[in-house]
Amino acid sequence: MRRVAANFSSWTSRRAHRVVALENVISSWTPEVNFLVLIQDSAEAEQILDLVARGVGNLGWIESPEVELGDVVMPISGKGTVDVSYRCSDVHHTLFLTNRCNSNCLMCSQPPTKGDDGWLVDEAIDIVRQIEYSPESIGITGGEPLLTGRRLREVLDEIHHRHPTTRIDLLTNGRLLNNREIATGLLDGLEASVAWLVPLYGHAHMLHDFVVQSPGAFEQTLEGILRLQERGQAIQVRIVLIEPILERLGDLCDFIGKNLPFVHEVALMACEPIGFALANKEVCDLDLKDWWPQLAQASRTLRRYGVRHMFMNTPLCALPRELWPRAVRSISDWKQVYATECQGCTVKDSCSGLFAWHERGWKPTKIRKMKEIVE
Repeated sequence: MRRVAANFSSWTSRRAHRVVALENVISSWTPEVNFLVLIQDSAEAEQILDLVARGVGNLGWIESPEVELGDVVMPISGKGTVDVSYRCSDVHHTLFLTNRCNSNCLMCSQPPTKGDDGWLVDEAIDIVRQIEYSPESIGITGGEPLLTGRRLREVLDEIHHRHPTTRIDLLTNGRLLNNREIATGLLDGLEASVAWLVPLYGHAHMLHDFVVQSPGAFEQTLEGILRLQERGQAIQVRIVLIEPILERLGDLCDFIGKNLPFVHEVALMACEPIGFALANKEVCDLDLKDWWPQLAQASRTLRRYGVRHMFMNTPLCALPRELWPRAVRSISDWKQVYATECQGCTVKDSCSGLFAWHERGWKPTKIRKMKEIVE
């Protein structure tokens, strides 16, 4: 989510609003949507005032060079800023449902809190209703979205109702799906197209439970994955590349190939240098180049079992060349940057780049230009 400077009409509340052009506001108007017209001057603001005076109650104006047509924004009264909750031109879109979680992963990028934040679900549903053109995909994340209970199903159904062609990528630790009643309530009759992104950090309970700092999590996660498989759901297993996981990465990939061959894909991900990772730097801050043999072996193992896999959040220079075809540009638009060293690199356009906060944390390897790698 971006927070940007903006002026907006004084009567505008903190709700999700769709940003539209003045010439399109009449043709696109509907009472179900909150509109903010992107204006250029005070004369255009006066036209909006005239429409409001004539009884158009779900209309206001916004002025900002950082806001785009099609955005969904949340105005912040008295601050002169708005949160851009959905940027139409972005490739990646995410709805944040809760900051609560039942795990405490060593490298968690969004450390959990315990307070009631059910209002986040209301905001997410409001955002979905304001989106004009259905995106290819929308991510759902937290915290742990399953902790929102039946409201998670409400969000899934709303997305499918408003945007039936949109794929939903739902990041969850899957633990609560070990409860058959919860799984049934969430999955029975589900029409939305959902990919379930479930982290698995070890081939045995002692490693996975240590990484997520929660005894019993390994068994719960596996039961949750099997519940999803029973219902024919698409599953992506996620592996974050920190030291204790890399040390037994071969065993984990072998376990997946033998026991979870039905998963749609496996994502091996560089650690995001923020949140709990900063507090656990001794196991999270590493140079992936030092682990090239383990990464190459993991790929060979997954290939042997016929398991599709990819590397995410990982610059190409952090991987051996043989793995480049499996690297994807996965960092969300609003938090992706490139280092100074990337200027002039011949493969930059195919590279994931870095998280925007890498300077406060670390890079996954020493960044090098393609021509330097060749030499």
